[in-house]
Amino acid sequence: MSKAYDELKAAIVGHSPLIYVQTPEEERVIRELKNIAGDLSWPVRKWSSVRGMEGVEDAKEPVKALLSVIDQSLPGISIFSDLSAFFKDPLVIRALREVYSDGRRHNERAVIIIGADFDIPESLKKELQVVEVAPPDENEIAALIDAEAAAHKDLSVQADTVHEITLALKGLTENEISFVLNRAFSLENPSKDQLLDEIFAEKKSVVKKTGFLEFSPPRWDIKSLGGLDNLKNWLIKRRNTFSREALAAGVPIPKGLLMMGISGCGKSLAVKTISSLWNIPMFRLDMNLVFSGMYGSPEEAFHRAMKTIEAVAPAVLWIDEIENALGMDDSGQRISSHIFSSFLTWMQEKPPLVFIAATANKIQAIPAEVLRKGRFDEVFFCDLPAPAERDEIMRIHLLRNGANPDEFDFKMLRIMTDGWNGAEIEQAVISARTEAFYDNRKFNERDLTAVISRIVPLSDTMEQQIKAIRSWAFSRATPASKYGKSAAKSM
Repeated sequence: MSKAYDELKAAIVGHSPLIYVQTPEEERVIRELKNIAGDLSWPVRKWSSVRGMEGVEDAKEPVKALLSVIDQSLPGISIFSDLSAFFKDPLVIRALREVYSDGRRHNERAVIIIGADFDIPESLKKELQVVEVAPPDENEIAALIDAEAAAHKDLSVQADTVHEITLALKGLTENEISFVLNRAFSLENPSKDQLLDEIFAEKKSVVKKTGFLEFSPPRWDIKSLGGLDNLKNWLIKRRNTFSREALAAGVPIPKGLLMMGISGCGKSLAVKTISSLWNIPMFRLDMNLVFSGMYGSPEEAFHRAMKTIEAVAPAVLWIDEIENALGMDDSGQRISSHIFSSFLTWMQEKPPLVFIAATANKIQAIPAEVLRKGRFDEVFFCDLPAPAERDEIMRIHLLRNGANPDEFDFKMLRIMTDGWNGAEIEQAVISARTEAFYDNRKFNERDLTAVISRIVPLSDTMEQQIKAIRSWAFSRATPASKYGKSAAKSM
């Protein structure tokens, strides 16, 4: 039997007169309730605001339907599908309290309310037993895959592929899983990557409905990230530990990663490579929208965001500029303490297959509670790239823009870009290519050096701020570069 079946049956046989089932999967829950009723030899009846109560005349109104359970001493399971929409009606609240009181004397009766939202009136919280039904587990997903694959007789799916897509489908509802599998299996001989792309697209659709979560597609390869070898090695070594197998084997699952440092040094790009490297979807939390009030109070919106991420796990949650996301000002003072405390609590209690990837620029604004061991597995400091790293970054962007790196003097370019960050190198190459395109020719070293000579790097315009950032991070973070603190010696 499924976990949902066990949780629902435990509530029913425990003689709870009123049970609120929080789930968007009405059909799945009703099916499980019918199975439970069959095992208990209980009758089942359903009520909806459109069709009324099955087997009861003149019971479309919610109050009449609830009172019919009492007046007609209806045994078994009575399922109310739309009742949560009437929770603001005091007559409905009164009827529910009477159903609760009468139901305590009838052990073979249970009134089930199904609702997608946790919006229970304060006056009913003591009477209602809440059962939160999780999305289908691995066994249920595997059964759905087998059923859908059987319907596509020409399709052959390898066992390792089934295992991987089962994990990827975690967090979706039964209907969403059936839809995405039918769509994916309709492709001609779909590869594992095609199947995963369809699943990620469905998860993108799920989180898009929240408004403040944004799907980040897995399009950035770790080879496109120049320098930061310590950080890249850390991610590569943990690629196989972030999995259901590692969790079952008792291997510690990485919790999260915090990257702080100088602007333009690859923090955001490094986060984007995690999705491709670990082959799991990534979602960026837009805290500006959370704080905007468009989706209710910031605390309520933040809670919904965390529940959505938990539902679509395994996933990476990307929080950009975490110092702002936590409601901190430049000095580290809390502007929104509720968000801050809620986030710290969630970090401790979140499901293991949600990985937090956070970045920060104003590192002095990050409170000690966030930096302490146990919140994040590692805190990396991204400094200005060392000379060899600038060569690697330059080579990546030259190749990306159609140039032959062998035609460029890297020794001279290394000197000219002393103190530059990766974003500045990228923009110099793009600008050189754009200017050459205007002249209808391929760009060359002369174009690049001309652009470099005009750019004033951030290390010059914000020299004091960068020195302060380095001083702060010296003993607080692990260097993301294999050159460590020697990366800054060229300045």
